[in-house]
Amino acid sequence: MANHEDRRDFLEKVASAVFAGMVLGGAKVEAQAPAGGVEPTPPPPFKISSEAQEDVLLRMQRDLQRALTKPIEERRWGMVIDTRKCVGCHACTVGCVMENKLPPGVVYRPVIDMEVGEYPNVDRKFLPRPCMQCDKPPCVPVCPVGATWKRKDGIVEIDYDACIGCRYCITACPYSARTFDFGENWTDAAAAGKDGPLALETGRIYEELPNFEYGETWERSEGIIPQSPVGNARKCTFCIHRVEKGVLPMCVTTCIGRATFFGDFNDPESLVSELIARNNAVRLKEELGTEPKVYYLV
Repeated sequence: MANHEDRRDFLEKVASAVFAGMVLGGAKVEAQAPAGGVEPTPPPPFKISSEAQEDVLLRMQRDLQRALTKPIEERRWGMVIDTRKCVGCHACTVGCVMENKLPPGVVYRPVIDMEVGEYPNVDRKFLPRPCMQCDKPPCVPVCPVGATWKRKDGIVEIDYDACIGCRYCITACPYSARTFDFGENWTDAAAAGKDGPLALETGRIYEELPNFEYGETWERSEGIIPQSPVGNARKCTFCIHRVEKGVLPMCVTTCIGRATFFGDFNDPESLVSELIARNNAVRLKEELGTEPKVYYLV
């Protein structure tokens, strides 16, 4: 305690001596107003290094805007997922549910939690699994009504108005990337107590809001004949309704670790093209010949 008091006394004496020297030397202690009465702009607290890198979202956004200037048949949308950065937070899964108003049992982007290695050298890995948007999709030829087809930009689409709910495509998909909409709602099991009406009212308002998959408006409602997409097979769309408006897919923007990348594989200058050119880029079940457009960095 004595050392602290000695130090404080010393600093006070130094400060007093400096102040006295300024006054005796004719230095002006009081600040004067600048000419014109305009306060000068204070300097920034720090200078950002010229070596600082921008967020990859900005580069992907530029790649997206550049791709949209081309005809649709010249685009080839694809995704790259860095498994070394994925922390298993499921932000992409939750963001996808919110964006597409997904009901219970329908999930477009699950994150598979895996344990690798042997004790004591054990590790956990996380594998997000969207639709692979295959160049040779096995789900297309098995559809008896042609409701599943591949667009010119490579997105595998489901025509909800044509789908009869036979679920052949769900069986044919080797990636388990398709699920079926049985018409269930999250509010079906809401509490029945005094707070029940409030929960049901607010919850159902949300669940009845339309989604905009494939750039169309889909109203979710009950009836004798289910309203699409109820009764249909459903899957990840790469958020093409956002992409065509110049916005990155929801799973890309919500990824806290910047582990998901999206862009045009036909653009050699895009970030995704740069990433898949590396020797650590792999695809799931390549031996099946489906040519998936989702790559994983390992």
